[in-house]
Amino acid sequence: MKYIGELREGDITRDVYLCKQVQNLVAKTGKTYMSILLQDKTGVLDAKVWDITSGGIEEFQALDYIYVEGEVTVFQGTLQLKCRRIRKCREGEYDPSDYLPYTRFNIEEMYKKLMSYAAMITEPHIKKLIDSFFLEDEAFIKEFKTHSAAKSVHHGFVGGLLEHTLSVTSLCVKFAEQYRFLNKDLLIAAAMCHDIGKIRELSELPQNDYTDDGNLLGHIVMGYEMLGERIAKIEDFPKVLASELRHCILAHHGELEYGSPKKPAIAEAIALNFADNVDAKLETMRELLETADDKADWLGYQKLFESNMRKT
Repeated sequence: MKYIGELREGDITRDVYLCKQVQNLVAKTGKTYMSILLQDKTGVLDAKVWDITSGGIEEFQALDYIYVEGEVTVFQGTLQLKCRRIRKCREGEYDPSDYLPYTRFNIEEMYKKLMSYAAMITEPHIKKLIDSFFLEDEAFIKEFKTHSAAKSVHHGFVGGLLEHTLSVTSLCVKFAEQYRFLNKDLLIAAAMCHDIGKIRELSELPQNDYTDDGNLLGHIVMGYEMLGERIAKIEDFPKVLASELRHCILAHHGELEYGSPKKPAIAEAIALNFADNVDAKLETMRELLETADDKADWLGYQKLFESNMRKT
């Protein structure tokens, strides 16, 4: 099998991939075509069927494993597969472990590092709160270690939520060391908990799609609720501290138009928003560079950055 991460312009592929998404769309010419997102453990690949009446395209749907024949091309600096033949695979023709994207890092080592940051917390109520999630709740820990952090934008792989949380927490620790007026305990706890709602917002891989509550409420609101439920169980948790921590969760996207119910109103919320934004955007850029054509310097217009991006 030739993995998606190994494909280059001009390659002819005859391999099995997971159909992540499939849509029938209409081109400007009025002709119907098929847009498919293929996935394996190395990444995703945009694929197109321009002639759906050719007879080589059999019936399949999202989350099916499909055998695909086609040619790798480049569109706006990104690899794309022009499909000629597709059929749904039979059981035994594929190994599901080949199709789940994984973090590049060791999950247990990442979790150990995250716990080293948790150990820096000295405020007793915050410490109890963090321990209740990350040391005592076995079901939560199991989900947190393997969950993705997004449907498609960044860290959309097994261990993605842990990897993203560790990166954000690491940045926040550095912020607290550089800017001594920041409440380090509050900031570390906020960083560790800022995306815990993703566990309820997104279904498990390979589906990795929004749940009903994910669509109706979103991870910010659900994370706020999860935090409030735990805080209520800790005796004499300081009211102001609880509000500050929950505010950090509500404000971590920074702007109302980006989904935050509140804009940052305390320094720790500002720091968390910056750390979250830095890691999300640089990880998105890393994933973009990894899937880009080796020969292309310009990578095309990228919606997240609102710019035509270039390699350095």
